[in-house]
Amino acid sequence: MFALILFVSFIVLILLGVPIAFSLGLSSLLYLILADIPLNIIPQKMFAGINSFVLLCIPGFILAGNLMNFGGITDRIIQFTNNIVGHIRGGLALANVGSSMGFAGISGTALADTASIGGVLIPAMKKEGYGAAFSAAVTSSSSTVGPIIPPSLPMIIVGTLASISVGDLFLAGVLPGILLGLGLMIPTYIISVKRNYPKGERQPLSKIVKSFYGAFWALMMTFIILFGILGGYFTPTEASIIAVLYALVVGLFIYKELKIKDIPSILLNSMVGTASIMMLVGFANLFGWILVSEQIPIMVADAILSLSENPIVVILLINLLLLFVGTFMETIAALVILFPVLLPVATSIGMDPIHFGVMMVLNLMIGLSTPPVGVCLFVASSIGKVSMSETTRELLPFLGVSLVVLLLVAFIPELTLLLPSLFD
Repeated sequence: MFALILFVSFIVLILLGVPIAFSLGLSSLLYLILADIPLNIIPQKMFAGINSFVLLCIPGFILAGNLMNFGGITDRIIQFTNNIVGHIRGGLALANVGSSMGFAGISGTALADTASIGGVLIPAMKKEGYGAAFSAAVTSSSSTVGPIIPPSLPMIIVGTLASISVGDLFLAGVLPGILLGLGLMIPTYIISVKRNYPKGERQPLSKIVKSFYGAFWALMMTFIILFGILGGYFTPTEASIIAVLYALVVGLFIYKELKIKDIPSILLNSMVGTASIMMLVGFANLFGWILVSEQIPIMVADAILSLSENPIVVILLINLLLLFVGTFMETIAALVILFPVLLPVATSIGMDPIHFGVMMVLNLMIGLSTPPVGVCLFVASSIGKVSMSETTRELLPFLGVSLVVLLLVAFIPELTLLLPSLFD
């Protein structure tokens, strides 16, 4: 009875537009009061949720991404990718997808990708004659690549929840992220040709090389983080601090676009972003503890396995559940609540925890571009000054490609496990 009240109050609060973190906290508070459980359990469980050394890398990666973005990273990545593919029909749209793949190694979040890349390219695409809804759809869908290619904040959360190597998770996301990015270029090109969207002039090799040098220092951050962790030179938390120092050096002395006067506001924005994530993790951990105490994970596992024990069917059922959840729940909250619930189901049919973690992150990323609570869809539509319904219609081909990639990742474990196995 109390568990039903927990879920109903949570859904009602979301429908009323209450932020997801406070929806989790308020519904949990209502449950504790009705169940007559001492309220001092709230700070205990919230602290337990964020009391992890690995989670300390979240503020570091957020700060590093903000420093690189203020330091001119976005423009350089866009210029480099546009110089490579700009001469193809729909080149600016293809550069949008390519820029998201490059920016993924900097931000680790889809929303940062949408705001940064979209803020530059959506107006530019509209000016060149691309449809506003199409421009927003390309940006929104391609931004989901961000948390798949390392570094990735959702992967850090998964590693913390399941005591999995964050380095292995980072590595496992490389091939799926590249596959998703390349896959999204297919409908981008087909639609651009069909609608006769513009193409630019082919750039000389010297200009491409020059733009590569501009983007090189930004792209190198991914390799420093990834191979530093895998090589045992530093932990993920130490890697985030290395990334901050690297971003400072590049922004101040190489790109020379980061100013000392900008750093206080960057620090403030990074602290606000970190605080919101940590609050969300804390409330989600409290909510998850209630689910465990009510034996909801066991009930969910039994319900899924009672329908079928066939691995293919179970994987499909898990993905359908996650796709549904992703349409209305924030990614990190969904991970903290559902990953411990679904991991035993996945491992019972022989899935590797790393494989399952990447599949779940990719699945929930798709939800960021789907209504009704797709934040990337909302931001891209706002930048493009177009309604979400118009953007959603344009989004359908890209959503189809994303689902195909999701199925490939779900049923071909080698796509996620190949690179981690090579570095064992």
